[in-house]
Amino acid sequence: MSAGPLDGRGAVVVGGSRGVGLAVASLLAAHGAGVVLNGRDGDAVATAAQGIPGAHGVAGSPADPEVADALVDACVQEFGRIDILVNCAGTAEPPGSSILTVTSGEFRELLDAHLGTVFETCRAAAPRMVAQGGGAIVNTSSFAFLGDYGGTGYPAGKGAVNGLTLAIAAELRGNGVRANVVCPGARTRLSTGPEYEAHIADLNRRGLLDDVSMQGALDAAPPEYVAPAYAYLVSDRARDITGRIFIAAGGFIGEFARPSPGFIGYRDHHDSPPWTLDELDALLSTR
Repeated sequence: MSAGPLDGRGAVVVGGSRGVGLAVASLLAAHGAGVVLNGRDGDAVATAAQGIPGAHGVAGSPADPEVADALVDACVQEFGRIDILVNCAGTAEPPGSSILTVTSGEFRELLDAHLGTVFETCRAAAPRMVAQGGGAIVNTSSFAFLGDYGGTGYPAGKGAVNGLTLAIAAELRGNGVRANVVCPGARTRLSTGPEYEAHIADLNRRGLLDDVSMQGALDAAPPEYVAPAYAYLVSDRARDITGRIFIAAGGFIGEFARPSPGFIGYRDHHDSPPWTLDELDALLSTR
């Protein structure tokens, strides 16, 4: 049997008991990685681990530092090292949630589920990766960070995941640790059902989603179409790729360009007064 591209690698897949995470965990294992997968539902974790040869399951919320540490410890104990961390956990915004209705508690829970989970697992895994001389992190974001799908804590959390991942990539580049983001488009339990369909239709009605985007959201491909992007990014073939935000949706692969400031106006503050409101209006209102 020929060696797989991930033979000998230890991998942690957060949110690996369902949806995109399960598809990623299965593909990593098929390519030779030893996998520790995680989810909040203990029964779902056990079932998923039984379906992947050699996989081990650790249930609990990785936003809890003890659970995050336990995931990394389990990977090192079972496979001798942690080479791969994939974060796929997430939870949907409450139906109808907006800045007009969301509670402080709901907002904090959403941030915890997305940003908190990514922070805690990266905090636990990064020092181990640096000590062993390298590793690969892939965190999951969403088109929703643009705000086009409405909501509050979900887009805020996903936008923060992007920023945190870029910061990790910059800081750890010299240590051989890579960090990238995938914004997936796939049919999962979070993107099916009458409530989801009604939400997408309402966004289209309000002008937040165009017709093409609405159709894509309602007719997404299965998670197996997204998983190869994650597997590629943690493999040696992507050794020079870090600090980038990719899109994987069905047969579509894309990338969000890194934001950079565009020129609007300039004057030297050493010999000029602050801009007046009239001057700013002349610069900005016609753009």
